[in-house]
Amino acid sequence: MRNGRPEGSAVLDRTPEAVQRTDLGEAERFVELYCAENGGDPPARMREIAREVARTGTYTHTPQELAFGARVAWRNSSRCIGRLYWRSLKVRDRRKVSTAEGVALECVQHLREATGDGRLRPTITVFAPDRPGRRAPRILNEQLIRYAGYRLDDGTIIGDPRNVEITDLAVKLGWTGRNGAFDVLPTIIDPGRGKTLLCNLPGDAVLEVPIRHPHFAWFAELGLRWHAVPAISNMCLEIGGICYPCAPFNGWYMGTEIGARNLADEDRYNQLPVIARRLGLDTSSERTLWRDAALVELNVAVLHSFEEDGVTMTDHHTEARRFMKHLEKEDRAGRVCPADWSWIVPPMSGSLTPVFHRYYDDSTLSPAFVHHPQ
Repeated sequence: MRNGRPEGSAVLDRTPEAVQRTDLGEAERFVELYCAENGGDPPARMREIAREVARTGTYTHTPQELAFGARVAWRNSSRCIGRLYWRSLKVRDRRKVSTAEGVALECVQHLREATGDGRLRPTITVFAPDRPGRRAPRILNEQLIRYAGYRLDDGTIIGDPRNVEITDLAVKLGWTGRNGAFDVLPTIIDPGRGKTLLCNLPGDAVLEVPIRHPHFAWFAELGLRWHAVPAISNMCLEIGGICYPCAPFNGWYMGTEIGARNLADEDRYNQLPVIARRLGLDTSSERTLWRDAALVELNVAVLHSFEEDGVTMTDHHTEARRFMKHLEKEDRAGRVCPADWSWIVPPMSGSLTPVFHRYYDDSTLSPAFVHHPQ
C-alpha cells in the first residue's frame, strides 16, 4: 500500500543480456534473514542454492521463502504508510505462469479475489522470474486498474492526464476507448518474447465507487468515481537476487490518495475549482483558502462514498496512528523501519497527524519493490 502504494527508487537493467547469473551474496543475505525470522540452517540452504546456480545460473525460492520475501518487501517499503498489517499479505504463487495470456487471466482473478464483496484483501500475485538470457513477462500499466487519458487536437485532455502515454499505446495496439472521463484501460502485457497482449478487464473484476457527498446532493452531478483496488503492477519484486518483474500487489486506498491527489491535483482531474464554484466560495484570492475548503469537502465525499458502499478505505488520521504503532513494533523487534517523510505524511492536514512531527531513517533494505525500465 501507500495505502496500497509501496514505491521504490531503484532502477534495474533487466534486458535479456543483463539477466545473468544470480549473485550468491544477495541470496545469502536473504537466506540469513529468512532463517533468522523463521528458523532453518543457512549453510545447508546456501549449499543447495550454490549447486543450483552453478547448474542453471539462478535458483528457485521455496513457497515459504517467496511468501516471506514478498511480505518483507512490503515491510521495507519506505513510501508506504500502511505497513502495520504486512504479515497479512496474501501471496498467490503463480511462478509457473509465463505466457501473456496466463498473466492476463491471473490478473483478472487477482482483482476478483482482492476485491471480494468490498472488504479488500492485501494481495500479491507473483509470476515467473527473470532467468539468465530470458526475460519474464511484464505489465506495462502503472496499476492493473487505471483510467484513460485522451489528448484532443486542441491539447485538452479528457480523463486522467497521468495516463495519456499508456492510453496512446493502448490505442496504437488496437484498443478503442469511449472518450469518457473514467474509461478503464486494458492491461497491457509484454510477454518478453512475442506479441504484446491487451487484456480488457471484465466488469466483475473492477469495483468502482461513485463519489457523492453526505450533505450536498449536487456532488453526485459531478459524475466523479474511483476504482476500489489500487493494484500496483509496474514494479519488480526483488528477493535474494531474483527479480520477479511481474508481481502486481494491492492494499487499499487511504482517502487522501483519491480526494487530495487523484481528483484534486491540477495535473490530474483538477476538481477543486469546480467544487469551489458549486460551494459558492470566493475564489478571487488564495487568501480566502477556497482550495482548502473545497479539498476538505472532496475528501469528506470520498470517505463517505466508500463507507456507504461498504468498500474498505482508511482515513489519514487513523492510518497515521497505525503507522506509529508499526514503528513501535518494528523497534521492539530490533528492526530498522525505513520511511520517506514526504510520502508518509499525508497530503492534507499533515501537521495534525503524529507522523509529521519526527524524522525517519530512509535506508534501502531488501527484499524490496523496485522500478525497472520498460
